Amino acid sequence: MTVMKKLAKNLAFLMLSGFIGMTAPTAFAGIETKAGEKKRKRVVTATAYNSVPGQTDDTPWLAAWNNKLKPGQKIIAVSRDLEKLGLTNGAKVEIEGLGVFTVRDRMNKRWRNKIDIWMESDVKAARKFGAKKLKILW
Repeated sequence: MTVMKKLAKNLAFLMLSGFIGMTAPTAFAGIETKAGEKKRKRVVTATAYNSVPGQTDDTPWLAAWNNKLKPGQKIIAVSRDLEKLGLTNGAKVEIEGLGVFTVRDRMNKRWRNKIDIWMESDVKAARKFGAKKLKILW
């Protein structure tokens, strides 16, 4: 048997066994889409915010769409240009390396291509987080 025939035979075996053609695991594994729907990816500037006076209005635990924020929730606010791309109230967003978050708040109209990760009232953690470029998927 020639080398090419051996390679072809091995390739056929791998394909039939399911080893070739399987999708590789990715960093974005937590978002499911409807059949035929394509996931969207984008690099955004990510910062963090808190439910404390000085960072919000007089109702710090109430988000822009009247959602009551509760401890333990994984919430983000999005800039309004991202809303136009489908990141609206209730949308699930995977942030690479951080997990899946729910859009429940919106940012001031001056911001573009930006998300704000809610860190409850832990101001120290939010400051430590700083500003980063992160990949998101929705």
